[in-house]
Amino acid sequence: MPGATLAADLWISEYLTPHDVWQHGIARILAHRQTPFQDLTIVESGAYGNALVLDGKWQTCTGDEFLYHEPLVHVPCVLHGKPRRVLIAGGADGGTAREALKWNCVEEVVVADIDGDAVAACREWLPEIHQGAFEDPRVRLEIGDAYEIIARSSGWDVIIADLTDPIEEGPAYKLFTREFFQLCKQALAPGGVFINQAGSMSPPLLSLLARTVKTIESVFQHTCVIQANVPTYGSPWGLAVASQQPINTQPAPVATDALLSSETTGVFRMFDGQTMLGLLQCPKYVRDRIAVETTIYSLDHPPKFFGRS
Repeated sequence: MPGATLAADLWISEYLTPHDVWQHGIARILAHRQTPFQDLTIVESGAYGNALVLDGKWQTCTGDEFLYHEPLVHVPCVLHGKPRRVLIAGGADGGTAREALKWNCVEEVVVADIDGDAVAACREWLPEIHQGAFEDPRVRLEIGDAYEIIARSSGWDVIIADLTDPIEEGPAYKLFTREFFQLCKQALAPGGVFINQAGSMSPPLLSLLARTVKTIESVFQHTCVIQANVPTYGSPWGLAVASQQPINTQPAPVATDALLSSETTGVFRMFDGQTMLGLLQCPKYVRDRIAVETTIYSLDHPPKFFGRS
């Protein structure tokens, strides 16, 4: 490439599709272990800081995680208006809990992650992301299956599914099924809002997102898709928002800013009222693809990698 100087000898190659590879230059491998649930690596990248890689797929890194965590948390919290209880399915890196704690009205945050080894590794190696969130007295960490934890809980104002990709052999695939979304709806308090990472918005990978959203639509009365542009993911990422209440996709930026000013610490890097309005404008090609989708994911028919049926 003209004018480019490569500064890494070690590279992580992530297969986005069977024909496309996304590579990250790595300065050092900081930690590696095979947990009971997944292969875990924490690396130091040259351009984007330290990163968590699970089962060979890039999860988060210190350089651009805020572009994912801020919309994931603050869109549903703004839509709710005054969340007191927040449940996070997954969230081992602590970034989602960190953002939820910015809401002064939040009294309780539960992080339900199946992999205690992943949580411990993130607490040790990724302090820039969790920023001590796990030590806050409002946060309770539950190591266990989020499916089962949500099934026996209720009264949540916001449920955030901050999950790994739904690889069939991985720990998160059943958290993309109709059965799980039904449990989430039942666990929400009146006026509650649900959000999950739904997959890539890249055209070759759109089947996974469309089927996930269509599955959510089969459970909740109102849904929409927002977009998180995270450079290290290799493509724009879709987050599905759902509620039994109507979702205002045209919120006035001044009203959102006023809410953030009164109910939060106000410490944001990318999120404000104008950003919120933009996030809620789902591109036409995504809306069109979701509209024609018919597949509903279930425990008997779960999602598979690369969006195969």
